Amino acid sequence: MKVRVDPERCQGHTLCFMRAPEAFELSEIDGHSTPVADEVPEDQEAAVVEAVRSCPERAIGVF
Repeated sequence: MKVRVDPERCQGHTLCFMRAPEAFELSEIDGHSTPVADEVPEDQEAAVVEAVRSCPERAIGVF
């Protein structure tokens, strides 16, 4: 599974990081999220799917 965060949609709510802290990094400036890696390790996939569901801006996509 691959993950991406749309920087235009991300508003820095940090919910993705709360759901999947190993998969996302937060900007120290504004809290905006970026994936740690494009490819999600198999053991983190369920947490990343939960992060996608928790994003109020729908800024995270998996494929």
